[in-house]
Amino acid sequence: MPSTHSSGPSIGIDFGTTNSSIALAGPGGGVELVSFPTATGLTESFRSVLYLEQRKQAGRTQIKGFTGPGAIEHYLQAEHKGRLIQSLKSYLTSRTLTGTEVFGRRYTVEDLISRILTDLRLSAERQFGQPIRHATVGRPVRFVGADSVADDDFAVERLRQAFLHAGFESVMFEMEPIAAAYAYESTLDHDELILIGDFGGGTSDFSLLHVGPGVRARGRTEKDLLGNSGLGLAGDSFDARIVRKLVSPALGSDSFERSYAQAADRPASIIPAVPAWIYANLERWHYLSFLKTRNVAEILKSARARAQEPEKIEALINLVEEDLGYQLHQAVQRVKMDLSHEESAEFRFRDGSMDIVATVSRAEFEGWIADDLHSIERCVDALLVASNVAAHEVDRVFLTGGTSFVPAVRRIFESRFSASRVRTGNEFTSVARGLAVRAAEVDASKAEAGLFRGV
Repeated sequence: MPSTHSSGPSIGIDFGTTNSSIALAGPGGGVELVSFPTATGLTESFRSVLYLEQRKQAGRTQIKGFTGPGAIEHYLQAEHKGRLIQSLKSYLTSRTLTGTEVFGRRYTVEDLISRILTDLRLSAERQFGQPIRHATVGRPVRFVGADSVADDDFAVERLRQAFLHAGFESVMFEMEPIAAAYAYESTLDHDELILIGDFGGGTSDFSLLHVGPGVRARGRTEKDLLGNSGLGLAGDSFDARIVRKLVSPALGSDSFERSYAQAADRPASIIPAVPAWIYANLERWHYLSFLKTRNVAEILKSARARAQEPEKIEALINLVEEDLGYQLHQAVQRVKMDLSHEESAEFRFRDGSMDIVATVSRAEFEGWIADDLHSIERCVDALLVASNVAAHEVDRVFLTGGTSFVPAVRRIFESRFSASRVRTGNEFTSVARGLAVRAAEVDASKAEAGLFRGV
């Protein structure tokens, strides 16, 4: 419906699975990113995390919430850990997981996401010195867990509701790879046909489109976008392989119950000590914090009593009870980053009863993620075929997002388009920059037509 407000500042918001950022496009074409304070300085990348803890004030127990860098700092300093929730964007397609209970209070997924978005908005208002009620917001081509267009539409509507709960009056959605294309286009002095690869924590998205000053001057048309494709895997999927291979075995995933006396003619049964679904949830950052329930605690304590290797189950209990998902995430990120620069790296995860140290080669890691790499290859090749574009016709490939650093991912594009045509830049903020540019472009066209942006 039409808004009664003017469009206001041209704001772009990239709410990511792992990191978020927010940008303002100025009247002169420049883009300013919001800076967020941390204990070590300012950052333009806001961790998409929420930390909830109980505090007593004036004799009453209250639930305090923290987001972004502040959430991590409060979590690390807390003697008695609250709940650190990561990767909330990955829940948006789920029609069954609508929310969770924290300290006896029920929260919907939209409630939890809106808490992060509210702090993003307030930080931007402080820096830019004006109210922010409208934004152009990024969305993946295919959300995590989406099997159909209806699933994607469902996720978009939930995300829209989270923005409205966070104090926004209207939002316009744009595909994240197209937003990255706008950011890249701002560096060009000539027109190009480009392939954009946007790798987030939960999704990998690709777009083929014409960009450049000539395209802007004549006015964009639908024909400039030749095609989109995407799939619900990226950095988090790679992380899951590391957890499965290096962490879960140390926490009992390969352990069995003790064998009791059997009849001479009947072999002892082999029963896993812990249900496989617990380790499956351990591999997914957005599920890990939800293992901290009374039901899971009872399952694990019972498993410890029956296990052949109770010390491994004890380590798993410690990880869940102490809510060590953030520390595990950091250890996984470190080894993944090291393997992007070196042929081998050491994985270390030490906390309490856990002391996991292992040397990993890049070749081993690439073997673990081989199926994911093949899925990315098929997605890119299918986009070229559907768009009727040959690889040699693509002038440039622009990759953005943290997973674009992984050498095996880069090789997918270098082998098809040549290394000289593959570029990266502003890996964690390109989408927000492009969304702000897109917002300014839409605002300008609507101002010329005498219209304002609506919900």
